Amino acid sequence: MTSPRFSVIVPTRARLPQLRRCLAALAAQTMAREDFEVVIVNDGSPPLPQEELDGYRERLAIRSIRQAWGGPASARNTGIREAIGEFLAFTDDDCAPTPDWLATIDVALRRTPAALVGGHVQNALDDNVFSEASQLLIDFLYARFDSAATRGPRFFTSNNFSGATASFRTLGGFDTTFRLPAGEDRDLTDRWQAAGWPHLYARHAVVQHYHVMSFRSYTRQHLNYGRGAWTFHQARERRRAGVRQTEALGFYVGLLTFPLQRGRTRRPVLQVALLAWSQGVNALGYFLEKLRA
Repeated sequence: MTSPRFSVIVPTRARLPQLRRCLAALAAQTMAREDFEVVIVNDGSPPLPQEELDGYRERLAIRSIRQAWGGPASARNTGIREAIGEFLAFTDDDCAPTPDWLATIDVALRRTPAALVGGHVQNALDDNVFSEASQLLIDFLYARFDSAATRGPRFFTSNNFSGATASFRTLGGFDTTFRLPAGEDRDLTDRWQAAGWPHLYARHAVVQHYHVMSFRSYTRQHLNYGRGAWTFHQARERRRAGVRQTEALGFYVGLLTFPLQRGRTRRPVLQVALLAWSQGVNALGYFLEKLRA
């Protein structure tokens, strides 16, 4: 195919049912088929059944690349190397972008081609309190840091962001010392901003996130976030950038009162408790990784 405007990169690992939903959503994009390709990076799981991919080829220009397990940062870097689009758009296999997702990102990038454009992620599992709590934390971070005082968001999550392929390659892609899904997106967006390139929040570029969670997986997620925070701080020290290792008291007060704001959740007290738990577990993960280093 001729070079499309976008390459959509989707890392996956042994989650075929989730990947089917993601591909169906990408096949329903309003952007013309010839304007984007989909690059699936199979991170160490068995080969995807060919008939699964063939079922989408009339609606998608789709490729599947298999690699030995290397973690999400490595899988996304494989996608960056293989992509032929002018711009890259990232989402995850447990996500379903809304039909105008790519078209909305395209509008933003035509306006600011040098930007890292981050969209809005919505929890698609309203009845799962742990999935809701995980997304509430991200919503709080976006709301807190999306301001003139911080020159735009400090980070975007890698299940919904996009930017110029050349810029991702100039930065060297994601840092593969982040082998867990925890902090590699924060690190990349930090390096993007340090390079002097803008961040742009495209609120209407929406991805639905079907992240099924239990108390155990929620706890593990935030333990890993703490471990990733340690790796991030070390990476910033190597760049001599420096970073505050603990947030001010106002940050935690804001986080714990966030679910109490009107319309945020139907279960505010429970969500306050889960967010408090996340921060305790996060701190534990941070210091465990520090001891391990």
